[in-house]
This record gives sequence, C-alpha cells and structure tokens, in this order.
Amino acid sequence: MGSPRSSRNSRRRRWASLLGATALAVTAGGALAGPAGAATNVDFPTHCIPPAIAGLPPIDGTTTAKITVDNASPKVGDTVTVTYTVVTPAASNPTDLALPADIMTPTGLVALGGAQTGNVTVAGPKKNDPVPGRGAFPSFSMTGTFTVTSPGAITLSPGDYNIHTSYILELDTPCTVTNPPAPVSETITAADNPPANTRSISLGSASGSPGDPVTFTGSDFTPGATVTVAGRSGSAETADKTTVTANSTGGISGSLVVNDLTTTGLVAYEGGSWSSDLGAGPVAYIVIDDTPVPEGSQKLTTTVKAGTLSMSQAGDAVAMSAVDFGSGDDSTGALNAVTVKDYRGGPAGWSLTGKVTDFSGPGAKIDAGKLSWTPACTTKAGSPSTCQAGSAGVVGSAGATLASAPDGTLTGGEFTANAGLSLDVPAFTPPGTYAGVLTLTLT
Repeated sequence: MGSPRSSRNSRRRRWASLLGATALAVTAGGALAGPAGAATNVDFPTHCIPPAIAGLPPIDGTTTAKITVDNASPKVGDTVTVTYTVVTPAASNPTDLALPADIMTPTGLVALGGAQTGNVTVAGPKKNDPVPGRGAFPSFSMTGTFTVTSPGAITLSPGDYNIHTSYILELDTPCTVTNPPAPVSETITAADNPPANTRSISLGSASGSPGDPVTFTGSDFTPGATVTVAGRSGSAETADKTTVTANSTGGISGSLVVNDLTTTGLVAYEGGSWSSDLGAGPVAYIVIDDTPVPEGSQKLTTTVKAGTLSMSQAGDAVAMSAVDFGSGDDSTGALNAVTVKDYRGGPAGWSLTGKVTDFSGPGAKIDAGKLSWTPACTTKAGSPSTCQAGSAGVVGSAGATLASAPDGTLTGGEFTANAGLSLDVPAFTPPGTYAGVLTLTLT
C-alpha cells in the first residue's frame, strides 16, 4: 500500500501532464475570444513546444490567423493599432480535463514588411470561456501598436506567439512560424505627413477705396513658387488677383488693386486654387464705397467682422469607474463635452486632437496606450460646416483625432465633441488612485 505522500505526488504528476498537454493544444490552436475585423485569413505551419513537465514531443500544426488595423491609410507619425487573431485552432483539447475560464494569456509578434520592417509586440487579456474536455478551442486575439515611420505600402504578417497558462502550475507553450515569414494578411498604405503650414500674409492697410492698391508681404512660402494673392468675398474669390514669385527664403511682397466692393479679405496661396495646406489668410480688408449718394438719399453700411477659432470644455476632471484588484477589467468614463466655435468665416477647416500621459499611481503606472476612446461630434443647426468624429481606438501618448471639420467653400459654426473613455487596467495593478492628463489641441 503506497504512502499518502506518494499518492499526492502521483496526482500532482497527472495534473501536470494534463496541463502540459492542454497548454500545447491551446497554443497550437487558440483559447481566447476577441473582436475581429475584415481582413485576409492566412494559413501557416506552426511548431509548438509543450512545457517540459508535460513530457510530450513538439506538435506541428496549421494555424489560421488574420491581422486587422484601425487605420489602413495612416500618415507618417501616426500610431496604428494592430490586432492579431487566431481564427481556427489547429488542435482541440486532447484530454478529458475541462479547463476553467480566464486562465490563459496570449502574447505574440506581428511582422512588418515593405516600406517599414520590424516586429510589433501584441498581447491579449487573461480571459477565456471554459473549455470542455476534448472540446474545440475558440479563437483568441492580441493587440499592440506601432508608429508609422516610412511612407508606402506596409505589409503585416502573423508571427510567433505564446500561451501562458495559469492553472495549478504556471506554464508557457511557445509556437513559432515554421517557415517565416507567414503569408501577408493585411497591407496598409502610409502617406507622407507634410510639415505644418506656417505661411503668412500681412497687409499695408486694412481698408481702402475701390481701385486703391493694397501692399502686402508674406513669408514661409516655397522658395521660387508662384504665389497668387487674391481678394475674397466671404468664401468666394473675386476677380481682383495678382501673382508674385517667392524669393529664396520664401518671402513675397507686392501690391494688389482691389475694386470689388464686396471684398472682405485677401488670401495668398501656391497652386491653382486655395487650400489650407498651401495658403495663408484670409486677412481682413474692407473696401469703402465712396460713391456719391443721390440727393435726398442715405447710404447705410454695416460690417461683419471675422472672429476666431476657439474651444471650451464643460469641466477639467473625469472620475472613471473603479476596477477590482486582479480582475484586469476596463475603467470607463465620459470625456467632458468640448465646444468648438469657428467664427473665422474663411475656407479653412479645423482638427481637434488629444493625447494622454501615463497614469501614475502608488508605486506603479498604467501605460498611456491603455486608454481608448469612442469619439462623437454634433453640429449646431445652421452651421456652414459639419463636424466629423474621429475613429474609435487608442489615444496614447502619440495622440488621436477627437473631431474635425474639412476645408470648404465656406466654413464655420458651433460644434460639440465628446467621447466614451475606456482604460484597460492590467490585472493585479497595485491598489490606489491613478491619474493621467489628457491634453486637447485645436488647430
């Protein structure tokens, strides 16, 4: 008759063997459920090594996976969120042992190719449904981010991944791509991010009679470029215009004869037509109608003055929901409403962006990349422009767009932007209060 200690050791070895085999099956196939967007599913051979305690040989199987992104047309400098999803597991649970929920944590790599190379580290939550003995494993997803550094086509392929199992024992089962790289699942096209427009124009006078020449100077245009200086009547361009050539430092100077009585300002721009990227102004200018008034008549005039682009917010603090220690849940809240007033009366649109710092707490921090938002924007009735909400996704330290309004023939109006907030608090983050600063910028 065996001793109690021998019996306990025997049971422990059986548990370890079952767990090792289970971890292997999970890694070869999948264990965590996650969101999936439209992308190309790809198959690739996978070589998985079970924990040594399992006493099992490596398993070679086929993994079906896909890569999705939150922005398929980024600009250089943008942050792209990548999701790596194992769609079809290569194996099922090989044992009769049922696995409980929330014991498996996946990590992995996404391989970049084409215009930008390297690996993106991705990770998934410790969250899975119970898996019955001999049952099939559901898919799992892992997410991460990378910053676009080069313009052009960038390919994304599934890479190596690992499943960490926390059930009686802490076990790792790494899986590698047998013949790297795996097939391309997603391709994004990155555009150059042009430098900020610093072109400017100033006038020698703010008003004049019809036919008076108005002197102007400008700076920061492209050296040698042909620059058009034209009158504006509200959002429309008048027939009053001239062209000059920018000097070697990008400066311009000259004069423009203004005849149109409806003129409200002057603009300067490169290219065939006005654009906020290559233009300056409008700068206010008023034509004083000095036409004699017939006897017995009175001439009435008024002026609509261009205003500014401004924003205000309903508050400067957001109390997000608490999470339980060890749960790894999301802390949620709502951004205080932001009111944008565009009273410029010109053709330029605007963009409202935000970025956040790390969340600092008692001896620990939560990375800025853990904060996501779901933007919304409404336009006040009667506004010439219509605002557009930014894309849902990670805010992070690199920032993201909350709302914007495009360039147009006539822009302006009042808008209200807000967003639902979600902070992915890692499991076992030390208890305490964590605070980060979300900075909004209107341009």
